[in-house]
Amino acid sequence: MSIKADFQLDAKGLSCPMPIVKTKKAMADLVDGQILEVSATDKGSKADIAAWAESVGHQYIGTVEEESVLKHYIRKCSDDTMDERTFEQTIELEEVMGKEGLILDVREEAEFAFGHIEGAKSIPMGELEARLSELDKLQEIYVVCRTGKRSDLAAQKLAAHGFTKVFNVLPGMTSWTKDITKNI
Repeated sequence: MSIKADFQLDAKGLSCPMPIVKTKKAMADLVDGQILEVSATDKGSKADIAAWAESVGHQYIGTVEEESVLKHYIRKCSDDTMDERTFEQTIELEEVMGKEGLILDVREEAEFAFGHIEGAKSIPMGELEARLSELDKLQEIYVVCRTGKRSDLAAQKLAAHGFTKVFNVLPGMTSWTKDITKNI
């Protein structure tokens, strides 16, 4: 299946946050209504790019998978003055330990399996909307990902669905030095 795109971006072999960084840069060069095709191999890029597009006001059209390549389609809708929102409530990674509440890991299942904070709940970003019922709105939720970018988008999504005790954990699992639990 081939979808007509005005520009192609090759982000194959790159991992989070690089597909978004490159997509953001490429989108800046498009004019309103043009479509960007982003080819990526990072499984998490589907949820990341969709959430990023939504957060800045571009239209995420969809993703087509061909062999191991994900082709994401985004249509530029601008108001170029729109700032990318970032989630206000943050917490330092170190401060999360010993807190009551849920550590919600929004990385892909494979990333989670290779190492996560003990007791963390895994809901990949792409499944978050469908799995909101698994979360308690009265509980404090500490959202963590690899770098803090995906968790920022996930925290925004939770807040939009009425979750008030949400914190984006910064800097993310790349900075985690304590013990990790593996599922493999």
